[in-house]
This record gives sequence, C-alpha cells and structure tokens, in this order.
Amino acid sequence: MGNIFFVDGDGACAMAAIRAGCKFFAGYPITPASEIAEYMARELPRVGGVFVQMEDEIASIMAALGASWAGLKSMTATSGPGLCLMAEAVGFAAMTETPLVIVDAQRAGPATGAASKPWQGDLIQARWLSNGDYELIVLYPYSVQETYEMTIEAFNLAERFRIPVILLLDALLAHARERLEVPPKLRIVERKRPPRGVKGYLPYAPDPEDMVPPMASFGEGYDVKVETTTHNEAGSPKSSDPLVHFKLVKRISDKVRIKEAEVARADTAWIEDAEYVLIAVGFMARIAKVAVKELREEGVKMGLFRPITIWPFPREGFINATSRAKKVFVLEMNYGQLCRIIKGESAHKPLVELNWLYFRPPSPDEIKELVKGEV
Repeated sequence: MGNIFFVDGDGACAMAAIRAGCKFFAGYPITPASEIAEYMARELPRVGGVFVQMEDEIASIMAALGASWAGLKSMTATSGPGLCLMAEAVGFAAMTETPLVIVDAQRAGPATGAASKPWQGDLIQARWLSNGDYELIVLYPYSVQETYEMTIEAFNLAERFRIPVILLLDALLAHARERLEVPPKLRIVERKRPPRGVKGYLPYAPDPEDMVPPMASFGEGYDVKVETTTHNEAGSPKSSDPLVHFKLVKRISDKVRIKEAEVARADTAWIEDAEYVLIAVGFMARIAKVAVKELREEGVKMGLFRPITIWPFPREGFINATSRAKKVFVLEMNYGQLCRIIKGESAHKPLVELNWLYFRPPSPDEIKELVKGEV
C-alpha cells in the first residue's frame, strides 16, 4: 500500500508531474488551473526543478518547449482561453516532435466565458488546435486518483512518442478533494536518446521499430535542429520538395496511428447484458454511473461506456460496448461535442444527445428523467 493523501485534482496532477520526472513548469495564472502552478512554484524547486511564471500563455508553452529541448521533462497548465493562445505552439511541438504535457482544466466558454463554472467544451478544440496534419493524445480522467495516474501516463506517452499530450480536467474535478493513494512504484518512461559519440547524427531519422527518432538535447555535442519548416531527416528545410513533406507528415501521424489500439482506453460498467448504453466522460461519467446503477435496479438494462482517451478515440471498445444496444445515449456538459466525435467513429446506432447546458452538474435523478423519455 502506498501513501494516502486528501487532495484536489489540481494538486494530484502537480504531485504526479513531479513523480513522473517533470523538472520545468511555465505557466500563467488562469482559473481553474491556477492551483497547479501554485503547487509547482512551491514544490518544483525542492526537487531541483524550475518554475517560471510567464507573461502569457504563448510565452508559457514556448518556454516549456525550449526546456524540453534542453533535456527536461516539461509541462504547462491552462484553461480553454489559454489553450486557444497555445494553438500555434502545439503545431510547433508536433512538427518538431517535442515532448510536452499540457493540462487543460476546462471552464465554461466561449472566450472568457464563466471563469469559475464547470463545462466540457474543449474536447474538439484539444485535438484540432493547430493547422495541418498531425497526431497527439488527449487523456480525460474522472477522479482525483485517475488524475494522478493519467498525469504519469501523459508524461510517459509524451516521451515515448515525442509529441504533445493534453490532459483534460473538469473544473469540478480540479477543485474536488478526494482520497489519493500514491503507489510506491510506478512505471516511468524516459526519453529515447542517441548514443553518445555517434557521428553523423540525424535529428529526425526515425527508429524503424516505432517511427520515433531518438532525441538529443542542446549542449550534448550533437547538431540539434528545431525545424518547423518541412524538413528532411537531417533537419534541413525542404519546403519545396513534396516527397519530403509527404514522408514527414505521414510519419509524424503514423507513429501514433499504428499504436492507436494500444494507446486508446476506456472504462465500462454493466455492458454484458445492456440493451441501452450511456456514454459520458469526466465528472459527468461519475454522476452517470450512479444513474445507470439506479436505472438497472428499476429494470432498465443499461450499461455505461466511458472513454478515457478522447483522442485517439477508443473505437474498438466503443463498438464492442454498443454493438448489441438498441439505443446509445451521449451525456455531456456541452452542446454535443462528444456526440460529434462518436458520429465520426460509428453511425451504426441511433444516438440520443443529452446535452446539459447549465453551470451546475445534473443529479442522478435528472439524468434518469432524461433517459426515461427515450427508452
């Protein structure tokens, strides 16, 4: 058994980041993610790390990217309006294959919206931030315990694939305090680096086993190039060569796509005999689980499917969970973003949108009333 804490989601995220080996954090205060920055400002220097409060979100993510190229595991945290400002830098990270963890504690939008109010409005934004074709991974925990675990996983995936990984939190989860058990041992993935002394190092030459190039850092004696223009394996600009662009874009996308089934994950409950399936993510899934349990007690054979990775979407798990269902319900605190994602993955079942557009989460009874009108 590990150590037990009573902590909020933001605190669990920050604790896990340090446990995963994060040594650099740059950020700008924004509700409801500010507590992550506060924790990192206090604790990161104690483990030899660096915290910097930048002048805005653009500077924050660029500083974190620079720290990553200096050899440090790095992170930034923000909310929806700040994530908008980070959009170009996410494309920078994808094209330069820079490991980075971005935490987005969502709040009600658009724009400034309602700073302290919960919402689930960044599901599509998180995936399609930047221009062009690239892949990243978006994780969405639903408890303080899972926030800790998924933060560790976010760093592992960022280092393994050399990509930006986004961890979505809900405003309610960011500020909710719960029991957290920290295990004594964890699987921590370290960056794949080229052997020292290798001559003719090519910074973007992929490992044939996983398409991910070993990553050298500044100051190690290698010719390190951070090139956002279309580039060859040496990092030399080749923006007039369509074949080079084709190979590059295909590789930075395929290195994640070929592992989608391995990376994608979901959680289910009462699926085996389900005639109806309710889909929800984040804190809405926790409330939905209570509602589904009570519906089953009332004779409605309903199951719950919860995507943990929003991108890549766990399509195989979704198909397995819904293949026998008469109807699929999608419950979310927005105007149908998760439902749009699901429609893009499968159109074989009728989807019932349960869009909750209030600042407060629904009660289990309110969810049951929404569902009962459709079964």
